[in-house]
Order: sequence, then C-alpha cells, then structure tokens
Amino acid sequence: MQEQDHLIPIIMGSKSDQEWANKIATELEKWNIQYKFFTASAHKVPELLLEIINTYNKSDKKICYITIAGRSNGLSGVTAANSIHPVIACPPFKDKLDMQVNINSTLQMPSNTPVLTILDPKNVAEAIIRILALDNKELKEKISSNIKKIKESFKN
Repeated sequence: MQEQDHLIPIIMGSKSDQEWANKIATELEKWNIQYKFFTASAHKVPELLLEIINTYNKSDKKICYITIAGRSNGLSGVTAANSIHPVIACPPFKDKLDMQVNINSTLQMPSNTPVLTILDPKNVAEAIIRILALDNKELKEKISSNIKKIKESFKN
C-alpha cells in the first residue's frame, strides 16, 4: 500500500475483538483507507495506550481513531481524553443483551471526552470515509458516486 496522508488506528481492548476489527478493516480496504491494528487495554496497559496516542498526537497525518471495547469501555474515553484527533467507538457484541451492556458503557463518557459511537462496523468505515473526504475532492466524488448507485438500486 502506498504512503497516504491519513491513518486510522483501530485500537482493540483485547485480542478477542479482532473479528470485529476485521469487519471494519474490510470496509476500509474497499476505499483504500490506510489503517493499523493495536491491542491496548486502558485498564491493563494504560501506558501502552498513552504511548500510541502520544505518538499520533505528533503526527502530521490525518488521524481518526476507531476504538473497540466492551464491558467497561475505558479505552474510548482514555483515547478521547488524551488525543487531539476524533475517536469513534464501535463496541463489539454477540447478541442484544451483550449490546446493551457494551453500548451503555460506551455512551457514558465524562466531560471533555468526546467519543462518537457507531454500532455497525460498516457504518464506522462509512463515517471515517466522510471525515477524510472533508478536504479530499477525489474521495468526495467517490462517495457521491456510491450514493448515486445506492439510490439507483431503488428505482424500478
């Protein structure tokens, strides 16, 4: 993959989140969006998480984090509280009950920790693409074309 002006760090709270992260990565790849996986629990290795964040705070690239954590979602909050870049949480879930627990901990962020929350992995990728398109004409045109195709699919 060629060097690009952006990078999407996908940070997982544990290795068990890899399958969820892969769903997001598959969508990002369709748009040629560069990403990198990390595993860093905010509770167990906060120093590692802060090292990742501090590194990207110094980067000239366009950064937008995706955080994947369930249960007690400290990962998204710690990332948002320490980063100068946007953070989108996409909590994993196995079923509706698991989703209720995970989304509740993701939505309950303290002040000054702006975490956006999107449940569907594909929609997380779509949001990232639109964020990157804010100053990328080529990407805007691709998004516009994709929206047009979707609308065409509904015509008789």
